[in-house]
Amino acid sequence: MGRRELVVRELVGAHGRTYAEDAGIALKDTPQPLYRLLVLSHLLSARIRGSVALATARALYEAGLRDPRRMAQATWQQRVDALGRGGYRRYDERTATQLGDAAGLLSERWGGDLRRLRREADGEVSELRRLFQEFPGIGPAGADIFLREAQGVWPEAAPYLDTKALQGAERLDLPKDPERLTELAGDTDPAVLAAALVRAAVDKGVAEDTLRRAG
Repeated sequence: MGRRELVVRELVGAHGRTYAEDAGIALKDTPQPLYRLLVLSHLLSARIRGSVALATARALYEAGLRDPRRMAQATWQQRVDALGRGGYRRYDERTATQLGDAAGLLSERWGGDLRRLRREADGEVSELRRLFQEFPGIGPAGADIFLREAQGVWPEAAPYLDTKALQGAERLDLPKDPERLTELAGDTDPAVLAAALVRAAVDKGVAEDTLRRAG
């Protein structure tokens, strides 16, 4: 096994879990898990700690705001309160409005089902990325997070290693080429690889620990 393969193996072994998993989302190609991932992507894309975004995604779920109908029907204050319980206070008022508006758009345009958005994109990843950015609060970073996490169930997006994941690869002295990284990772789920690389990008300690263990 080459040095770079060993680095990838050590990284995935220690940090190979998706952000959806951490938020308690059992991701499947069905409406509710996909919607919960959309909300998580929105939360993670803000300038706030990832741990707070994950806790807030769980708090929204526990408050019953787990599908677009319930999210849209909740009052603005109910959304603010759930965001606050997750610790998402810096952006809570704006985010409460955006979540309600995004849920309304999803319901009206795609019947509450992101698989319809996927069909509209017709296999074009650039179109998927564009369509996601029509949701209030979802910019390029949020679209990247969704596709990075969803590529295991939407394989037309794979390998989706965005700028943030490639920053992790650079920090680990790995190739900044998605196809080459996928080859080094063998049969690792590309969503797991992407998440592990992102963890190396956002936490220098993850990269240092991985390189130390790889020898």
